[in-house]
Amino acid sequence: MSEHDEDGYTGPATLVAHGRELPVEVDLRGYFQPIDGYYHWYGRISADPAVTELAGGKKKACEIRVADRTATGELSDPDPWGRYRVMGTSTPPFAVPTSLEELNA
Repeated sequence: MSEHDEDGYTGPATLVAHGRELPVEVDLRGYFQPIDGYYHWYGRISADPAVTELAGGKKKACEIRVADRTATGELSDPDPWGRYRVMGTSTPPFAVPTSLEELNA
């Protein structure tokens, strides 16, 4: 798989966890895995003290909202720069091409 086989989104989003909503900046990518038949999406949330406080360095169930799209995922470990990883399986919080016309656009 090359980098061109992945879909993605970079920009503003809303992180929802433990009943709190936080505006965040995300860099997300995803791909369809034919072996298990699921779409896997993942990425990082830009360093933010509010996210660090919410996560507390532990895994947390979460939602990521981008415009009118919402996906359930997991917030996990921060990297050395304080960016938390987020990942999920199935419908991502960003648009994915579903036809050859969209793919070639």
